[in-house]
Amino acid sequence: MNALTIKDPADLLSFIGHTLGFWPQESLVCITLDKGKVGATLRIDLPRQAGTELPYARTVSSYLTTDTSATSIVFALYTSTHCEPGQPKPHAATIAALTGVLAENGITIRDGIFVSDETYSPYDSEPGQDISLPLSSTEYSRVNAEFIYRGSTIEPTNRIVLPAPSQEAAQAIAVEDHMAIIRALPPGVAAEQASQLWSTMLESSDFPTDEDCAALIANFQFPHIRDRLMADIPGIDELPQHILFAQTETAPRWSRVEWAQQLLIHAYTRTSPQHAAPILTTIGYINWWEGRGPKAHQYMQLALDTDPGYRFARLTDQMLGAGIIAGWNTNKTTAYKTNLDSP
Repeated sequence: MNALTIKDPADLLSFIGHTLGFWPQESLVCITLDKGKVGATLRIDLPRQAGTELPYARTVSSYLTTDTSATSIVFALYTSTHCEPGQPKPHAATIAALTGVLAENGITIRDGIFVSDETYSPYDSEPGQDISLPLSSTEYSRVNAEFIYRGSTIEPTNRIVLPAPSQEAAQAIAVEDHMAIIRALPPGVAAEQASQLWSTMLESSDFPTDEDCAALIANFQFPHIRDRLMADIPGIDELPQHILFAQTETAPRWSRVEWAQQLLIHAYTRTSPQHAAPILTTIGYINWWEGRGPKAHQYMQLALDTDPGYRFARLTDQMLGAGIIAGWNTNKTTAYKTNLDSP
């Protein structure tokens, strides 16, 4: 895939929207740079209370400095708060604190954009100076056009809307039948057969039959098999525990990871509530691998809605809440990213 170049604010906002997959609200989005090369993208809610600017800035900095090659950042601040005539931009104290904390770590802020509900403008424009442009103009940016050509879209929000399952009762019976077969097998044999089925799906370009979907869903109901199948997703020949916690030296095959997510969403439409939690949790885990923490959290909540006692979803959500970043996303050679440059 050829690299694109971010040349103006409209390109940058399009890049952010397509990278996140949704249009941020009340958010600060930071992108690390190293010699003009785009690195990690961080989205975080804006602080809600005055007086918390410095701790907030330190938290943001702790995330950004995981990209050890970063020398500067650009940011976009999204808020519905209006700019008052003659007054500094909203959250000016937050940006000032972040500037100082980043400087202590040898990182400069290269540029910033203020994004309201309808317009965008340079964040450092003088108070009272109106040089804003309509937000709709980003639709005509070069980067937006290229992303759309590649099949990408930007959702209005990051709220997940799942397709509705079909034929729940029949699918539940089919899954239970496969689970009975799995229980009768030695654990090692069951895991190996499940891995072979899953690998065939991952290497195929077609969606599986309903029968194979039922077998896949059944396999995910057993924790030792589920972990084996999750470790199979990135296509890396390293220790399974290193793969699960995204701490391998080898980069994942991200196209394979994306296909795995599509397969699991397809399987979800052929499952029932009592079997859905492992599938939803795995989809959320993939989003964590890809650096999409808010979406990962939503999937964990959806999983817990179907099964409040599903321990893997609860533990993973606690990990997300602690702010733990997937190891792959702390290294630009292994991180999930879009192939773009900034001049």
